Amino acid sequence: MIAITGATGQLGRLVITALLKKIPANQIIAAVRSPEKAQDLAALGVEVRQADYSQPATLESAFKGVEKLLLISSSEVGQREAQHQAVITAAQRAGVKLLAYTSLLHADKSPLGLGVEHRATEKALSESGVPFVLLRNGWYTENYAASVAPALAHNAFIGSVGEGRISSATRQDYAEAAAAVLSLDNQAGKVYELAGDESYTLAEFSAEIAQQSGKKVDYVNLPEAEFAKALVDAGLPEGLSTMLADSDAGAEKGGLFDDSHSLSKLIGRPTTSFKDVIAATLKSL
Repeated sequence: MIAITGATGQLGRLVITALLKKIPANQIIAAVRSPEKAQDLAALGVEVRQADYSQPATLESAFKGVEKLLLISSSEVGQREAQHQAVITAAQRAGVKLLAYTSLLHADKSPLGLGVEHRATEKALSESGVPFVLLRNGWYTENYAASVAPALAHNAFIGSVGEGRISSATRQDYAEAAAAVLSLDNQAGKVYELAGDESYTLAEFSAEIAQQSGKKVDYVNLPEAEFAKALVDAGLPEGLSTMLADSDAGAEKGGLFDDSHSLSKLIGRPTTSFKDVIAATLKSL
């Protein structure tokens, strides 16, 4: 039995879809906070169990009989360390034989503020006695694609990355990698640095939007604090704005760059080009 936490999230659903191509549905457990939101997964034959990171009592029963567990990192930044520890403890008690964790690219040395909770989780895993494998995921290309529409509206793509290069990939790419690792034997102890095959600066990303749309889109680099304020002014929550600006500043220091091609090797195909993501985004507008 393979269980996926956060299975109704964007990444979780894609992992289950990828797993269904490899193993029977009755060997997959969707561990979710709200089972009523997973009826589409249940209809596919996947077993749905309640598993709330913030309610440890739900976790141990959710992991009963589970051989392999994918811990998709919580979306609640600031609460991740305690929530992930609850999952690890429950996995330990349930006798899980392999725990795969979606960490952050080069988490051990990442300049991004997001790295703090990921490092804490990796440390907790190393001290737990539960066999584990680290899926250190880089940035989602979708994170930047979300800014295509406002960039077109204002003829400017704003950020705080400077000349930093970003090796992003799509959620689909990372989901297929997770499914591959969960399907392979002898994964305990491995660390995968997962990122896109190609890298780009945000100036190059902006130029590609302009080239494909036929509209003027310049990259405007802002100091980190100004970028965070601009995001708040655009309607984003302050915490999210601060995190995104910090991540851009970390990317300027190389925090989102990797050229190991580990991701494409794992999924057996090239990662999705950022140019293709831009094309799909423009088509959807």
